[in-house]
Amino acid sequence: QVQLVESGGGLVQAGGSLRLSCAASGLTFGSYVMYWFRQAPGKEREFVAGISWTGGSTFDADFVKGRFTISRDNAKNMVYLQMNSLKPEDTAVYYCAAGGRYSDRVTQRDINFWGKGTLVTVSS
Repeated sequence: QVQLVESGGGLVQAGGSLRLSCAASGLTFGSYVMYWFRQAPGKEREFVAGISWTGGSTFDADFVKGRFTISRDNAKNMVYLQMNSLKPEDTAVYYCAAGGRYSDRVTQRDINFWGKGTLVTVSS
């Protein structure tokens, strides 16, 4: 059975950094585009960043603006999200996801597997 398990969330002050990790199992990891999505209270889940099957290229949402970096380690079945210069509006539950669409227009309908999420809270 496929499992995506996120970790690394927590409370951080505005301007700080966090690194999220996602451990994947039960799937052929290198066959999937990997993504991070987020969902803030009262809002819809939205795409944050994605990375190609080999990790050679990435794409992200406009609001990232160079603050976040997605990476993956196919030998360890891991994907990461390094988040810098965090803002209070980045507060959300962050989800790891696996799918097949390499596009910043990826939606929830394109996702094959989801993790359960990790909460990131940014205080002002």
